[in-house]
Amino acid sequence: MSGSAIQPSVVVIGGGYGGINVAKALDGHAAVTLVEPKDAFVHNIAALRSVVQPDFLPRMFLPYGRLLARGTVVRDRAVMVDGRTVELASGRRMEPDVIVLATGSSYPFPAKTDDVETAAAIRRYGAAHSNLGRAGTVMLLGAGAVGLEFAGEIAAAWPGKEIVLVDQAEHILPGPYDQRLRDEINRQLAALGIGQAMGSPLTALPGPAAGELSPFTVTTTAGTRIEADIWFRCYGIAPQTSYLAGDLAAARTADGYLRVDSDLRVPGFGNVYALGDIAAIDVNKAGVAGRQAAVVAGNIIHQLTGEGGPARYTPSQPVIILPLGPRGGSGQLPNGEIASAEMISRIKGQDMMIDRYAEILNLADVPLTHAP
Repeated sequence: MSGSAIQPSVVVIGGGYGGINVAKALDGHAAVTLVEPKDAFVHNIAALRSVVQPDFLPRMFLPYGRLLARGTVVRDRAVMVDGRTVELASGRRMEPDVIVLATGSSYPFPAKTDDVETAAAIRRYGAAHSNLGRAGTVMLLGAGAVGLEFAGEIAAAWPGKEIVLVDQAEHILPGPYDQRLRDEINRQLAALGIGQAMGSPLTALPGPAAGELSPFTVTTTAGTRIEADIWFRCYGIAPQTSYLAGDLAAARTADGYLRVDSDLRVPGFGNVYALGDIAAIDVNKAGVAGRQAAVVAGNIIHQLTGEGGPARYTPSQPVIILPLGPRGGSGQLPNGEIASAEMISRIKGQDMMIDRYAEILNLADVPLTHAP
């Protein structure tokens, strides 16, 4: 459905990786409203690189102004969604024909920022860069993908800086990954001089706040003593679903994710879809959100116009692209192949996929320094 006829309305809540793709795909097929409290799309894939290389910062925040040709981006926050009504922090209430929930997840800084103003976020990343640069020893608490990638970024930016990964897990990168991948990452970590204290939790967190430059000493329950000047938390993802109400809130799992069917609809709600980090159907990754967005958009177009046919989402195979700085890293590909550092650099390590998302937001021809 397009043209000047009255169109059905779709409200997309959340302007992250899933939300921007759904909103863009539906623009022209429906009257789309994208609700997002931040003043720009935050390209979290580049967040850790931006801490160590501040010239990435202006390109990490991509304005929404060109995303939709017909629809509207509303800078606001959803405070109540019950499956029919959307209530925003400003007091605005909407009753759209279709609701898409794409509010994503929170994660400790610097992998994600909760600042809604780009200028404030850039100042915070700049302060983290300054503190890291002056630190002699860095402790990263968590040896999953975020901790590993951050360690690689720090080591590439400041060769010789002492870095130690700490995790209560016995090995790095928990999850359904091939041991060959862990072996390759461990080989590169050793070559970079990055230390590990695995298999034992800390007896207590450091006294200084995460990201604060202030020397401290901690001990693991196994008795390992760690002295460092700064630390960062590299664990703790949490789905953002606290605004859900009524039966829609009851559709959440015990840990806050939202149950969805294979068509990415919330069971019992014919007009409510959920995708990305809040959907209890796959791992939390930007690429997964993008694949789910195509399914959601296709199903909504079919629902509203009869065009196309119903689509189903199939959870992905264990796949990861894990850079360790611009030229290092490894990964596990869909066919099970373990990717080389050179391949990872080409796919992600050099530009952190900024150009891809600038194109999605129709900013490919705009200098991102910061684009208007």
